[in-house]
Amino acid sequence: MTAAQNVAFLCLGVMGFPMAGHLARAGHRVRVYNRTAAKAEAFCRAYADQDVDRAATPADAVREAELVFACTGADPDLQAITLGDRGAFAAMSPGSLFVDHTTASASLALSLHAAAAERGLGFLDAPVSGGQIGAEQGVLTIMVGGSEHDYRRVAPLLDCYARKHARIGPPGHGQYAKMVNQICIAGLVEALAEGLHFAERVGLDAAAVVDVISQGAAASWQMQNRAESMLAGRFDFGFAVDWMRKDLGISLAEAERRRIPLPLTEAVDTRYAEVQRRGGGRLDSSSLMLVLREESRARCAMDVAGLDSADRKKK
Repeated sequence: MTAAQNVAFLCLGVMGFPMAGHLARAGHRVRVYNRTAAKAEAFCRAYADQDVDRAATPADAVREAELVFACTGADPDLQAITLGDRGAFAAMSPGSLFVDHTTASASLALSLHAAAAERGLGFLDAPVSGGQIGAEQGVLTIMVGGSEHDYRRVAPLLDCYARKHARIGPPGHGQYAKMVNQICIAGLVEALAEGLHFAERVGLDAAAVVDVISQGAAASWQMQNRAESMLAGRFDFGFAVDWMRKDLGISLAEAERRRIPLPLTEAVDTRYAEVQRRGGGRLDSSSLMLVLREESRARCAMDVAGLDSADRKKK
């Protein structure tokens, strides 16, 4: 437990809502802002037994805050709540600290760190991993870029909703670490989808196979948490394909800038683009399985059509 602090939390999406809630339940005074006011009102109702209130703008939310947290969608959203009209930076008190949990570009993290320093503010880029379930259960992983002093200052509050957090390095390094995280996840999900689909096509009991290989070298978080739903064809939950493509786009852009080859990541990003084309942008990232199944059906249909054509020619 730490002494109660005045904190602000900006943006109450599927991640921010429960994260801000954990801070409130830990005894901190939490003022929230969300672009859609109804979500901020819902938060205050959900945590009415805690010391919470809401503000109409980012600037209003942060005026008395010692620590400001944010978890929004993409670079433009983050720029708007920090530097935009009635943004947070102009209203924060010197010496206060902004902790950004958005998955954003490292270049923006560096820019915001510099802008914060000019105003006498601290800034940490601290993207998270663990998805909505991790946020709700308070077991996220947080990769932090920024000064050791600022990290130590906020670490006790990160404990409210993280199972693991660590300072990776100077400003921007939290975002670089998140890029590594997403690159690895993309490859694992595609490999798992291909493995499970192969098991189905050759007539194996795929669930039984997973039960065995999940105890060996093939084990992964994705296998443990997504294999069952992938085999069942359930994808209406979790981390949306649209967000995964946004994250992979950040990684691929950074790799291109630095001339780093990422052939597998490029290929998986193309697979996700196909899921989007089929209308699955809001499905979980494990929905790569859908593309494999549809490709198999299409190939089988072509084979059948080819056999029918051959039979007609013989006749």
